Amino acid sequence: MVKKGSRQIISIICMIALLAVLVFAMSGCSGSKETAAAGADTPKKEQIKWRLQSYAGPALNDHVVKNAIDEFNIAANGEMVIDVYTADQLVPHGELFRALQEGTVDAVVSDDDSMASPVDVSVFAAYFPLAARYGLDVNVLWNWYGLNEIWKEAYDEVEGVTWISQGSWDPCNFATTKPIRSVKDLKGLRMYMFPTGGKFMQQFGVVPMVLPYEDVEMAIQTGMLDGVAWSGITEDYTVGWADVTKYYLTNPISGAWSGGWFVNTKAWEKVPPHLQQIYKLAIDKSHYYRLHWYWWGEAEYRVNGGKLELTTIPDAEWKVVEDAAVKYWDEIAATSPRNAKVVGILKKYVDTMKKAGAPYRY
Repeated sequence: MVKKGSRQIISIICMIALLAVLVFAMSGCSGSKETAAAGADTPKKEQIKWRLQSYAGPALNDHVVKNAIDEFNIAANGEMVIDVYTADQLVPHGELFRALQEGTVDAVVSDDDSMASPVDVSVFAAYFPLAARYGLDVNVLWNWYGLNEIWKEAYDEVEGVTWISQGSWDPCNFATTKPIRSVKDLKGLRMYMFPTGGKFMQQFGVVPMVLPYEDVEMAIQTGMLDGVAWSGITEDYTVGWADVTKYYLTNPISGAWSGGWFVNTKAWEKVPPHLQQIYKLAIDKSHYYRLHWYWWGEAEYRVNGGKLELTTIPDAEWKVVEDAAVKYWDEIAATSPRNAKVVGILKKYVDTMKKAGAPYRY
């Protein structure tokens, strides 16, 4: 039997224990409130939002840029979102470089030439005449023959824009409403073309035309244009130009288009390193996708397209165009020391490919 004094001691101990539990519980609640309050005061990390405009129309844009940016947006995990716009959607294409420089857009996918980039080497972008035979030529020239370093040097001289990467797209061939079977058939053709390629082809009587991308199909239908020399056959089928033209000349002005990825410098500097790296990986994925998509399409649509009749200018006659291209290279080399360096690299590359033989050159 427990004595009276012992019972009192036990009661006191129990009361002390109960008080200790209550004090602990109250301090815990107070701590939780303080922690919650502190958390409420901590600002949430603001999502980075970009706008990117490309050179391509809606049907083409999914293949040349949007697919890669969609994957970037997933990988960025809500920290950053890039909205993609098509050619002329936010600003006219010819004003795109200035818009990027001013921050109207945060990123651009285009060739330097058609968006009026102010660097001397912009002339080599898009379709520099007869500079490439295959898409891989562009990737090799930039990554293994020093053009990456030259492009970085050129854009480091321009305030507000950072060049990120250069890659290859499709070849440049004529898709027309009239057949071309001889060089003389080029005379008088009104063609939608990139600036440098159009300027070069003027010596053969071609009339380059400039108009908004989305107006091209209607311009062909109404007879304002005789065709396009803006792409290879993959794009002709993808964007609908194969529906309004009849013939496709297999002789290319150039075997691959060279285009770049550019960003507004201030916007780029606000992007944390891990997201910058994800963005660069998305670009590499885009480069890889276009290599196999165009390589597939250029053969597929020639053989199974069914809409365009293929024509060819004989090699002996086409050599006149090839010889004129080499002369044109020398004219461009004379415009600046840096351009002379690029032309020297192109000549060295072509010489190496010829010496290597098949499959590099036949």
